[in-house]
Amino acid sequence: MSNVKMKKRDIEKTYPTSQFIEKLRRLADCLEKEERFDIQIAGERIYVPAHAVFNIEHERDAEQEEIEFQITWKREA
Repeated sequence: MSNVKMKKRDIEKTYPTSQFIEKLRRLADCLEKEERFDIQIAGERIYVPAHAVFNIEHERDAEQEEIEFQITWKREA
C-alpha cells in the first residue's frame, strides 16, 4: 500500500434489517475462517483485515440507548 493520505471520513449508514443480517453473517463467516472481511459502505469498498480488533459499546441517556459493534485496525504503510 502506498503512503497516499486517505481523506477523513465519518458516516453512518442505515440498512434494512435483512441487509444488516446478511452483513453480520458474512462478517461472522470471515471471523471463523480468520479471513479478511470486505464490505461496501455508502459507495466505498472497505477491507477489514483478519487481525482487526472487535469491541461492543453501549451508550445510554435519558431518552435512548445505543449499541455499537466496532471494528478497528491500523492501516499498513
